[in-house]
Amino acid sequence: MVEQSVDGQNHHRGLTRPEIVIALRRGWKRRCPRCGEGPLFRRGIAFHKRCAACHLLYQRDYGDTWMFMIITDRIPILFGIALVFFGFRANSYLTGAAFFLILSTALLATLPQRQGLALALDYLLRVRLGDSSDEIHGGPEYVTTKDRTAG
Repeated sequence: MVEQSVDGQNHHRGLTRPEIVIALRRGWKRRCPRCGEGPLFRRGIAFHKRCAACHLLYQRDYGDTWMFMIITDRIPILFGIALVFFGFRANSYLTGAAFFLILSTALLATLPQRQGLALALDYLLRVRLGDSSDEIHGGPEYVTTKDRTAG
């Protein structure tokens, strides 16, 4: 995805469609979007800081994935809106409650996959932007204060 030339500079060569699909599929499967080996989550939806296999920093800054999380949260809701748009009507409280329960279940059941997808989208954006200060483009390794005191 990133090539290094003779002058030592990183040059972005662009992402191909298969690379994008592979990274998104890895995120959906809750694996590292770069290598596909390391798990994204410690427990529940708490992220590991880095990939255990390739040491990719999952979130460079907290909040980087916020936009992607908001977008992926709206996907299951879109199906509910489409059902209402195309004629679904809750004729009783029981039908309305069942509709709400089905939408809520879909939101909760796919939460880890959607969070992994959000991390994969953030990774693809970082690769695409080519920020030279980002460690995936040869920048310095990102170390937090917590990392310095632990070691």
